[in-house]
Amino acid sequence: MANDWLTLWNTRFGEPGYAYGSEPNVFLAAQLQDLPPGTILFGAEGEGRNAVYAAQRGWSVSAFDISAAGRAKALQLATDRGVRIDYRVGDLPELGYAVGQFDAVALIYAHFPPSVRTHYHALLHTYLKPGGALLFEAFGADHLAYRERDPEVGGPWDARLLFSVEDLRRDFPGYTIQRLAEEEVELREGKYHNGLGSVVRFVGRKPLPAGRKD
Repeated sequence: MANDWLTLWNTRFGEPGYAYGSEPNVFLAAQLQDLPPGTILFGAEGEGRNAVYAAQRGWSVSAFDISAAGRAKALQLATDRGVRIDYRVGDLPELGYAVGQFDAVALIYAHFPPSVRTHYHALLHTYLKPGGALLFEAFGADHLAYRERDPEVGGPWDARLLFSVEDLRRDFPGYTIQRLAEEEVELREGKYHNGLGSVVRFVGRKPLPAGRKD
């Protein structure tokens, strides 16, 4: 699956234009308005629309993906908009991020393969500072019915790549939950996210060590 996965994303991001547009995800942009800028990591960041937006708002931005084609477009978008981002390509365990490095982690349509998803989530948890914010939006368990009605909305056909509320509770235990629900949304994001779909949205704070209060 790994080679097929890489081929899929390099092909998609190698197409002309930006597959999901060059403007940020609406939910992500709204959440950043409520946070003071700091260090943030974007997972499966593709062509960089969200990372570049965060950099424009004063964040120190890191991002990763498996697609070199996505990285190339992200860096071009950053240059076009006068900001810098640190964008690494490869498998997450090999990218050199440090424990407690980030004030926030953003996973926007980061549909990691089932074979690595739980492990990647566990790693991302360690990279987030205690009290740091996790921002998450991805297609939910109910989304297949929406895609069957309207394939233009995009998203995985494989149910194993979708998320339930319970998946997020399991993978990020102990977080202070500010928002966690599967919601119906109207997407208008580039070529591949258009129409009514179902997404899981999660905003949470990593627990503080026992006895610490900030």
